[in-house]
Amino acid sequence: MKKKTTIGLGIAAAVVVVLGATAAFAGPAFYRDVIVGEPEAAPTAALTPGTSTLDPDQLSGDWNIGDGSTAGYRVDEVLNGTDVTVVGKTDQVSGTVTVDGTTISAATIDVDVASIATDSGNRDDYFRGTAMQVNQYPTATFTLTQPIEAAVPADGEVASVDATGELTMHGVTKTVTVPLQAALSGDGVQVSGSIPVTFSDYGVEAPSLGFVKVEDQGTVEFLVAATPAS
Repeated sequence: MKKKTTIGLGIAAAVVVVLGATAAFAGPAFYRDVIVGEPEAAPTAALTPGTSTLDPDQLSGDWNIGDGSTAGYRVDEVLNGTDVTVVGKTDQVSGTVTVDGTTISAATIDVDVASIATDSGNRDDYFRGTAMQVNQYPTATFTLTQPIEAAVPADGEVASVDATGELTMHGVTKTVTVPLQAALSGDGVQVSGSIPVTFSDYGVEAPSLGFVKVEDQGTVEFLVAATPAS
């Protein structure tokens, strides 16, 4: 019985060693495919023809940004040689848009950076503290600096336009041009876009911890839902 027990323990130990080696080798891929999973798609303006309740002749004026809006970032990590796409997002988005006919003449979008979250609390703590220093720079802001012609589409259509403005993040302001898509939906309009960014341009240092390295390039993504203020 002792001999059989010894053999059994030896086999079990060998299995543990093999499984441990396999886990060490497959860990990053397992993290990417199982724990993180397929990254969420970038937000896009939803086209729902026939659902708009807006009067096309009464679109001019101030609009408020609020419920249904999201913003965040998308960046690639390299974990032990395995590429992992990370998406952080928040619904704490506010601001105003001024419409003149079918032209957006002014817009300001504010994002509560401290509320942006991913699948990892440890990553979020680093992002909010060391990277973005949210105690000092709690808000990221996009401010339109040039009017956008033909930015408000007819019901059932998607307007594709470029917006030029200033993106302020981590206390640094840069001029950016953003491809946008806009569509009427219900009692408002949805506008989506993605801004390629190099984080070091904004004074944000991407971490490199040996086994994990975060790329310096990523995108800032947003879906803005706005409704007339009155």
